[in-house]
Amino acid sequence: MRVQFMFIRLAWHQFESGDSVVVNALQHCTIRDDEPHLDVCMQCPRCRANISGRDCGACGFRMSINRGIVLALPPDRVAHYGRFIRDYERIRAAEGRGSESEEFYLGLPYKDASGRNSEQWHIRGRSYDYLIKHLLTQSSQAGLRRILDLGAGNCWMSFRLALAGYRPFAVDLLTNDYDGLGAAAHYQKRRPELFPRFQAEVARLPFQDEQFDAIIFNASFHYSEDYVVALREALRCARKNAMVIICDTPWYSNEESGRQMVSERRASFSEQYGTASDSIRSLEYLTNERLRELEEQLSIRWTIHSPHYGLKWAMRPLVAKLHTRREPSRFRIYVTRKDV
Repeated sequence: MRVQFMFIRLAWHQFESGDSVVVNALQHCTIRDDEPHLDVCMQCPRCRANISGRDCGACGFRMSINRGIVLALPPDRVAHYGRFIRDYERIRAAEGRGSESEEFYLGLPYKDASGRNSEQWHIRGRSYDYLIKHLLTQSSQAGLRRILDLGAGNCWMSFRLALAGYRPFAVDLLTNDYDGLGAAAHYQKRRPELFPRFQAEVARLPFQDEQFDAIIFNASFHYSEDYVVALREALRCARKNAMVIICDTPWYSNEESGRQMVSERRASFSEQYGTASDSIRSLEYLTNERLRELEEQLSIRWTIHSPHYGLKWAMRPLVAKLHTRREPSRFRIYVTRKDV
């Protein structure tokens, strides 16, 4: 009951300040002590009905809980992603993405204790610092609290956001204990009451409309099968004037470079792991043209931010050109706001 009382007290405070989203939550959500998502209202990911708790009276789908993770993938979507998840987990394990050590997870993104993916974690760390210093901190002055972490992986960003005082909600397809949502158990000594975690797809999020103050595609937007569908769904869940952020998705100046990257990656995976990992037709990268198409189709406008990833990273395009190699990927942060 302690958690329930804390939520009601927070909601009453926000009721007095006119927070209609939380008022609606109090009016239409059943609050149960055994729910790991006490302060968010759910939507059935199968039929889209707004529901109270985890059971859908309209279609009969029930979101069960396993190790604290809300399983919000209907059976047909479990089948759809089955091969992708198996291939992805096997490749990620071979790449050294997980660890038995708690310190490995606590050090992310600033230290890769495995030493196997340090350059990539360096990029992630720079991107996260930029988010905190230049985007989320400014918005927090206006009451930013709930953040949806899409593509949370081992939940390092949700953990960092929780330590910084935000209320993160972690979403991913993977639930394993090394590189998926189950790895959040490594943070419990520092954060005994873990943030809510959901196995769900970005195209059908299990949340009712307009509940999040910021939504971050956490190195995950390029896994989408349809960018318009994924972004529209994020905007649906965002509160008015909330930020939707695409972070750490590769960008190329032209489609040919992107297509070449995809071809090279699939050939490499086939040789090393025996699978091209292409059972899901992810879109893989962004270009300026793709970003413009999203603006036109969704009536949004992007603000583009370019964190500094270091001199070596900045020199990569020039080095590639001198050696007549393919254009390397570049990373930027894309931000749009939901219209008021």
